[in-house]
Formats: sequence, structure tokens, C-alpha cells
Amino acid sequence: MSFELTPIMAEIRSDIQGIEDDASIYPEAHFNARANAVDFIDFHILDRIADLLSTEPNAELEILKQRAERAKQRLEDTDNNLFKRLRKEITSGSYSQVAFKAMINKYLGDLSIGLGKVGYDNLDIFVNGLLSDLPLPEASITREPEMVFYQQTPARVILELAGRANLTPNDVFFDIGSGLGHVPILVNLLTGAKTRGIEYEPAYCDYATACALQLNLANVAFINTTAQNADYTDGSMFFMYTPFEGLMLQQMLENLENESLKRPVRIFTYGPCSVLVARQNWLRCVSGPAYDVYTLYEFKSLTPPIS
Repeated sequence: MSFELTPIMAEIRSDIQGIEDDASIYPEAHFNARANAVDFIDFHILDRIADLLSTEPNAELEILKQRAERAKQRLEDTDNNLFKRLRKEITSGSYSQVAFKAMINKYLGDLSIGLGKVGYDNLDIFVNGLLSDLPLPEASITREPEMVFYQQTPARVILELAGRANLTPNDVFFDIGSGLGHVPILVNLLTGAKTRGIEYEPAYCDYATACALQLNLANVAFINTTAQNADYTDGSMFFMYTPFEGLMLQQMLENLENESLKRPVRIFTYGPCSVLVARQNWLRCVSGPAYDVYTLYEFKSLTPPIS
């Protein structure tokens, strides 16, 4: 072992010991602290060890690596047991909409603090683990031109959407390009509204359907079709996290405009599509100029549309 490596290994050993001895991160309720500890193990311990081992083999570093992996597994086992219990409670119908939001606040703290942030955070880790323990699917078909590569909607955006939507059990909410199904599932749990996901990729649609069945959510459904060919007859609110662009997006907006001729329509958008949606003469943005790709915008249809 080189002289230079000795203090580095001592620091790594101390970091692992600190996590092992920190009793505050192991109670179920302390999810945030546990998620931060897992993140620290991944990026400040295991990645560091991997970099050192890439230079030369070292038996003591291998032992530290195994020790760090055991500490990480202990934390993940705590989370997995927590998620298993919470899914069982959801399946049994234990949570009202208010109680479900309170449960999330219990484990994540004051979620309003995170509004306006960019990227993903501990709330996304929590939602990913909560909604299903099924293995994540791989895409099975090639995307059509102008379809955007799937990105999960940040969970804080979904909570903001549900909070602003004022949905009732009589509403039908559509997520256009629903991917793995998190938006329809969470919106249903948070509002009680009927939710529908439209998804082109069969593997994603099957996964989302299995998640909803696992949670016993009768008013959540996923339809495997192109967004332009879906039936939106009963839809009262629509959400798009930029599922496509160009002519495909414009065609989707024309379909929604046709729906707005029959009844008032509300649309929430997130991402680059917001700018194009804001240009539609049949819609009014009720949440300010739609120029920021990291802001959730709400649009309402005009009656009649401006010619």
C-alpha cells in the first residue's frame, strides 16, 4: 500500500463508520436522511473506491468496498420494508386523498420548499420505491420521428399539478405520453379523479397497468396507442411533459382544440412544449408567460376560440 493511499483509506473507513454508527438514519420515518446516506455511499465512497481500484488492486480497499455495500444494503432493506408496508395500506384503501398527502409529508417533510427546483430529488426516490417493486421495463419498439425520449416527470411537479388542478371524482384526467404511469397514479391518489395514461410504448404501458393493479386502483387506466389516435371524449383535463414535438405536437393540439369545441378544456404543460402551446389562439395561459421549461403552466380553452 502506497504512503499516499493511507490517509485516503482512513478517511473512507471513517466515512463508513460514521454511517454505520448513525442511529438516526435507520428509523423508517427518517427517509430523507437515509436517502442522503445512500447517495453519499454511492458517490463519495463507492465511486471513490472504484477510481482507486482502477489504478491498482488493493485487498484493503476491496474490504472497504464490501463494507460500504453492506451499509448501503441495510439502508435499502429498511426502505424496501417501508414501501412494502405502505403499498399494502394503499391496496387496502387505507388512504384518503388528504391522508395520502400527509403520508408523503411525513417521510419527505415540507414539500412546498422544493417547488421551483430543477431535476430530481429524494421525493422521486420515494415515489419510485412506493409505487411498485416490479422490475423496470425496457422499450420494445422504436420511437416514431418527433417522439421525445422518455423522461420521468419530477414528482414535485406531479404534486404541484394535483394541488393546482382542483380535480373532483367526476373529472377525467389524461396524461399524454404517460411512460411508466407515475402521473396518472399519483394524481388519482392525491385527488380521487379518474385518470388515464396514453402511451405508445407497449412495455411501459404494461408496466404502468401492472402498477395500478398492484395498488388496487380501479379508476386508473392506461391505453397503448398513439396520442393522436386516442379517444379523449370524456377528458376534462390534460397533461403533457413534452411527449413529442413538431408536427406531431401540433396535430395533438388540434385534436384537443376539437375537444374544446364541445366543452371547456384545461391543459397543464411542463418542458419545451409549453412555448408552442402558449401560441395557440384557442388557449389562455392562466399562470403567466410560458417561457420557462422548468415551470408547470396551466391553460384554459377560450369559448369561442379567437379566430
